[in-house]
Amino acid sequence: MNINIVHPQRASCGQVIALHCSGADASEWRDLSKALGDGHVMRTPEHYGCESSGPWTGEHAFTIADEAAKSLALIDESEEKVHLVGHSYGGGVALHVALSRPDRIASLSLYEPSAFHLLRQMGAAGAHAYAEIQGVARSISRCITTGDYRAGITDFVDYWNGHGAWKAMRPGVQNALIRWAPKAPLDFHALIDDPTAAKAYAVLKCPVLIMRGEHAPLPTRVGSERLIEILSQSRLKIIAGAGHMGPLTHAAEVSQLIVQHIAGAEVDAQPRWWHLRSQNKTLGPKARASKEVPRLTPSPVI
Repeated sequence: MNINIVHPQRASCGQVIALHCSGADASEWRDLSKALGDGHVMRTPEHYGCESSGPWTGEHAFTIADEAAKSLALIDESEEKVHLVGHSYGGGVALHVALSRPDRIASLSLYEPSAFHLLRQMGAAGAHAYAEIQGVARSISRCITTGDYRAGITDFVDYWNGHGAWKAMRPGVQNALIRWAPKAPLDFHALIDDPTAAKAYAVLKCPVLIMRGEHAPLPTRVGSERLIEILSQSRLKIIAGAGHMGPLTHAAEVSQLIVQHIAGAEVDAQPRWWHLRSQNKTLGPKARASKEVPRLTPSPVI
């Protein structure tokens, strides 16, 4: 289900592009769309493997750039900067998109982005986490290669959601994931073999919110902490009681954090005269006449 949520009343505030995790679809961000209200245009492009997008074309070896193409097209069509949101695989795609258009990104909000390529650049500090995710990827890919989609997706779901999560799913959801299964090895390959060097992220100057669950798996926990080190305008928020699927299990809290981050980025992006004019309107005529808040005429050059 490809959801494009357009709230026209304040579209000038910027576009929000939200990228879902592997095996999910655009409906992952329903709560975020409600939390944003009518303040933004929200786009939720779906990845290859979803019913709306179809399977990967097979024209060449799949890369993260192939997945990022839809989001880049949306950015290039926009007249203003955009806010990027991503969860897990979607977070890895969002990072690639941001690096491809660093001057067009207003903010980044990432929940446990799957930046697995950074783990292999961390030496001993990332070795255990890298070995763990490689093992998961190999096991699932082996099942898919032999045609045992059910076994592979069972392992996939239980790794990210906790043991027994697969059995607790409704049959219809299980069947949808089994149909999606051939895409899983491509996602792992694209993330793990991403050639981007850690130093490349220095070009990102927008405000970045990194979120992770209290019970995050080792690879995304270590990766999130590494991103905090290399992204100059970043901060980390740990969601109490949550795991890797926090945007679904703790949707209200995660959505509120994202909305607050986007709002803060937009306020910070306004010129100084805009803030003072807003203060004048808020304080009323008597306060505006005081020396503490001088009344200014906006400059025609912004």
